[in-house]
Formats: sequence, C-alpha cells, structure tokens
Amino acid sequence: MNDKKTISGFSSMRKRDKIKWMAKTFFTDPEAVIHELSSYWHSSDEQQKILDGFSENTISNFPMPFGVAPNFLIDDKTYCVPMVIEESSVVAAASAAAKFWMSRGGIHTEVIGTKKLGQVHFLWYKDPEILKSTFAKAKEKMLKESASIEANMKQRGGGILDIELIDLTKSKENYYQLKASFETCDSMGANFINTCLEQFAQSLKNFYAAHFGDNSGIEIIMSILSNYTPECLVKAWVECPIEDLGEFKGGLNAAAFAKRFKDAIDIAEIDPYRAATHNKGIYNGIDAVVLATGNDFRAIEACGHAYAAENGYSSLSHCELKDGNFYFYLEVPLAIGTVGGLTSLHPIAKRSLELLEKPSAKKLMRIIAATGLAQNFAAVRSLVTTGIQEGHMKMHLQNILVQLKATDEEFEKAISHFQDRMVSFAAVREFLSKNRKLISPN
Repeated sequence: MNDKKTISGFSSMRKRDKIKWMAKTFFTDPEAVIHELSSYWHSSDEQQKILDGFSENTISNFPMPFGVAPNFLIDDKTYCVPMVIEESSVVAAASAAAKFWMSRGGIHTEVIGTKKLGQVHFLWYKDPEILKSTFAKAKEKMLKESASIEANMKQRGGGILDIELIDLTKSKENYYQLKASFETCDSMGANFINTCLEQFAQSLKNFYAAHFGDNSGIEIIMSILSNYTPECLVKAWVECPIEDLGEFKGGLNAAAFAKRFKDAIDIAEIDPYRAATHNKGIYNGIDAVVLATGNDFRAIEACGHAYAAENGYSSLSHCELKDGNFYFYLEVPLAIGTVGGLTSLHPIAKRSLELLEKPSAKKLMRIIAATGLAQNFAAVRSLVTTGIQEGHMKMHLQNILVQLKATDEEFEKAISHFQDRMVSFAAVREFLSKNRKLISPN
C-alpha cells in the first residue's frame, strides 16, 4: 500500500526532518506548525538533549505549569511543596488547606512500610510435590546467583528480602509464581528489581533442568516487578478539637461542618461511583508532586486504585469524630524514589527535590501523602459548604478570558466583576460582549 501518511526509518531522522514530514503530511499550515513546535525547544542545547533522551521520536516539548504550595507544616517542619499540574484550582486548594491546618498542629505522617514486589510467572508440568519439596534448594541457588546484582543495593541498606513460591493452579492449570520482595532504599528500584527477577528465572530454570536432565519440567512465562505494593505504605492525618475547626461558608458552625464532612467521607467509603471521584481528588495532589519530583505517576495511581479496591472499591481517606475531636486520615501506597531515573536527570525535578531540602524516599512519601490529604480536605470542604464550582470556576476564569482573547484591561474588569458572581463560560462571554459594545467608537 502506497500511503503518504506512512513512513519508514522515522526514528533515525533528525528532529527537524521529523517535524517537517509530520507538519507537511498532517497539517494544512505546515510552516506555522513547524515554527510553533520549534519554539518550545529548550534554549539550551544541552538541556534539550536531556529531554529528548527521555522518550522516543521527540519533536518538541510539552510545557506544564510548575507551581508551589507554601505553608505545609508536616511533622513539625515547614515545606514549600512543588506541584506540576494543569488544573487551575488544585495548587490553590492544597495551599489553602495547608494554611488551615498549619495553625491546628499541621499534618502528621507515618511510613508504615517500604517493601516492593516483583514476580516470576511460570508453568510447572511435573509432579507438584517435587517443586514444593525442592524449592528451598532452588531458592538458595537463586539468592546465590543474584548476589552480585544486589551487592550495591545491600551496601545502601537494601536488597532482596524474600522469595516465596505461590501455587495458583486452582486459577490456571500448571500456574505458579515466585513472589519476591525487595528494599530499594532511596531509589524507586525498577531496574534493580527487574534484573533480579530475570536472574531468578534463569536460576530457577537451570536448577530444574539439572534436576530432570532437560527443560521439560518448567516454562518461564515472564519476569516483571509489580506496581501493586500494598506494603510500601504511608499514612497522613490531621486532628484537632471539633470546636477549633471554626466557622465555614454556608452558615456552618464547627460541629455542623464536622458532621457533614464525615458524612461525605462515609459516602465515599460506601459508594464506588463517589469513591472514584473522591480518590481522583486525592491524586490531584499526589500526582502533582510525583510529577514535579520526576517519579512515575502512572504506577502510583495504578497501585493506589488497586489498594482502594482490595475489599470492593472505596475511599482512600477516612474520618472519625470521637470525644469532641475531628480526625481525618489517609493511607496510601507510594513506591517512589529520590535518586536515579528522572529524579537525577530532569532539571526541574532536581530543583523540586532541592526545594524539599533533598528528602530521602521515606521523607518524600510523607510529603506526597500530606499533599494528597490536604487536597482531599480542601475538595470535601468546598463540596459540603459552598459547592465545588464556586472556587473552581473562579480559578478557571483566567483560562476562559484567555480563550476569549480578553485584553489586559478586560482581564481586570472581569476579575472585579466576577468577584461575587457565579463564573461560567457563557457569563464571561456575555460580560465581554457588553463591555466591548460600551467602549466601541461606533
């Protein structure tokens, strides 16, 4: 098939040639597209080379807002938290919640565990009792032959924790797995874990090949880390006497607010439709810090949602009112790192970690969890008082004005006009239209 929209050897082309081909093939104004995409290249060739190396077939950069949320008091230490996110209300909400709790003792955290997991999936075709009775010796061989791989990690205080044999033949015929656990210290450890797992698989295969005299007893399917790490867990919480919560918009006193807030959390625990949106709000805060520090938000979200679904999908945060006290907490798995990968390569990720005073992985777990909790508190507070749209749409007003090509003068007038009015796209468009008619020379 001779299709002008297909191409061979694209990955080996120079970046400028890639852009030209794409622009001329898929756009009606290729010169404008080429100019625009090229304008987002980093001014430093050295920095651009680093960014290009993060992915394949890179043709430009995709800028995201890099913001900070000040006034986070976490375990009696004050932080200014870096956040990368495109949703306008998130950083403002996190900052407001952090400031609210700063005068009420701040946010408290605890790292419950840091164990990470990986698996070797395999099929066993011989007598199951042979596998089970000889596994201890096979495990000894796996650990011995992976010793050189874990040497550096052991020097840092980490390494291989254990290897378990899991029998899953009731779910799939002949199916077993090795479930291996690891401590990776300040690194996320994906490469280390996967390298160990592949060595385990080879050692396992060789052990039983020698035992049977051939490879007919075992078939390795795959070796890969698991992004579900329920024992790599951190808790964050806030607490104070209910009366210290103060007064809230919507005419709610502290006791009425606390009850309504707990009702909202209870609903998220009961109803998965609400829980999905509720937990998404938590990850608004978590993902923003994860991105800013060069960690893998996709892995962290996958793990968090799997954790939330352990007993039927539910809320990751919880609220208790007892003996006149308000207690709001979050438990979330966070497999992150502060060394290696993008954390050491991305220039802004490095600055983010400097801003946080170069935290260890455990410290960063605490900061990320605290930000997720603050974000969740702010969202639920808005929902049970004024409603989510009042604050969200006011923050969104600037985006609407940009979209409608408002001038600087119109920006100022619109922000003043909508100070105490409901914001919507239609309302802003109508305001600008009336304003432009009033100043028209005709």
